[in-house]
Amino acid sequence: MRPISSQPLGKTAVGGSRWNPAAAALLLSLCLGFPPSLAPCPPCCLCASDIISCSGCNLSMLPSDLPGYATRLDLSHNTLTVLPVDWISRPFDRLATLVLSRNSISRIEVDAFTVTPHLLHLDISSNRLTALNSSIFAGLEELKELLLFGNQIVQINPGAFSDLYSLQRLYFSGNRLTAFPLGLYWEPGGPRNLTFLDLSYNRLSEVPVQSLLSLTRHCAIYLQKNPLVCDCALLALLEYWMWKQYRPLVDFRGEYPCRDGSGPEYECSQEVVSDMPLEAQTYQVEPGKWLRVPCPGLATQGQEGLALFWVTPRTVVNSSTDDPMAHLIVSPNGTLEIRGALMEDSGMYWCVAARGRHYAPDESLEVNVVVGNLSTASTGGSARGSGAEHFNTAFTTLASCVVSIILVLLYLYLTPCRCRENRGGRSRGCGGRAFILCSDPREVESGQRRSNGKRVAFLEPQVEASDIGGPKTPAMNLGHVTTEGILKNGSRTVGQTLTDTAHIAETRK
Repeated sequence: MRPISSQPLGKTAVGGSRWNPAAAALLLSLCLGFPPSLAPCPPCCLCASDIISCSGCNLSMLPSDLPGYATRLDLSHNTLTVLPVDWISRPFDRLATLVLSRNSISRIEVDAFTVTPHLLHLDISSNRLTALNSSIFAGLEELKELLLFGNQIVQINPGAFSDLYSLQRLYFSGNRLTAFPLGLYWEPGGPRNLTFLDLSYNRLSEVPVQSLLSLTRHCAIYLQKNPLVCDCALLALLEYWMWKQYRPLVDFRGEYPCRDGSGPEYECSQEVVSDMPLEAQTYQVEPGKWLRVPCPGLATQGQEGLALFWVTPRTVVNSSTDDPMAHLIVSPNGTLEIRGALMEDSGMYWCVAARGRHYAPDESLEVNVVVGNLSTASTGGSARGSGAEHFNTAFTTLASCVVSIILVLLYLYLTPCRCRENRGGRSRGCGGRAFILCSDPREVESGQRRSNGKRVAFLEPQVEASDIGGPKTPAMNLGHVTTEGILKNGSRTVGQTLTDTAHIAETRK
């Protein structure tokens, strides 16, 4: 066996075999936790840490083998036309972001994304997709953001968004959709946490107003730059959004139809809108009873056939409901009927109608419906209060207690009255050191007494020294001081009690 030191470093190893750089890379990858099969960085690509960027490489086909350690793969600005199932030889278990924008992709095969099970962000914008087939995004159960803007999508087949349980943001801007994709919300397996939907710059001529009133409670839906027909229902929706300060409308108000003076405001609100200011109202009903709630801002005798909707705590209803056994009914004049009120019907209600007016900041479209006793509802509301409210109540109670204690202490420890001078003009001291607390210091200076004031004396036996050469004053016998002399309301004061006690002590001598 030759010693290792006798050969150049990197050329030989133990046993005379030559050193393999690939084996060294494999050993290093194992130490770093990378997969055993480590592919080299493809030509024209940039591999930095956990990022692989093949952007602008004029690729018409994907590289046959890519390193599996990447968390971000950028394949944008190429000439790819198809994304096949076997576009990569091994699963990308770490890949979180895949960028395929600015290509010519017109077809994505089913199960093409099953090799990226942990993908969070997928960008397929600015391609040539015309339809989304069923299960096209199968396997992307953790996907949160999907960018499809800038394609030519006309059709969305049922089941196209199955498995996208975690999807939160979807960009559909700049396509050719002519119908609102309601299946995105209602189909089984679709997104359940969608909070952002961009449908701007499409070809939508109408939208499901009743569904949008329900969806936009928790989701921002952008509809600007669509050829929407401005009718009374759309006008009512836009007025309601403007009153709610709905950001997708407020930020792009100039790119929506039904702008001021360009819509059918007069036809929708003629002889219907009341001039009274809109104020929040509260209605109370007992469980099981019926309740009629008029629409705020409309005349008492509204005309029939109005485009009017009621947003309730659980659903959205309008006058098109024909079921006479329904729990919530909207009459032709816009009045909401709650038949057989339930405790779950309590909450805030909004009447959405085309009123053709601008709302003042202090105006409100809200109607509060309380089922049951108002005090019970108030108690229930207090029980559901936030932790901050409970903290404020406790803090206020504690502060009140502290202030009360301080006031009591101030009452007890006011300025003490000065001891009375002796008849001879000399100050004899306070004998038993009696401090008489006065409620008014001016009372001490003037020497006045109030028969109805309280006097408190704290007595402490103490022998006080007299003047030099003079007799010592005997200590006061506290056994003769009664409760009546220490604290009493009335004509007898503490000063009198102290004088009487001193007199008794001298007599005993």
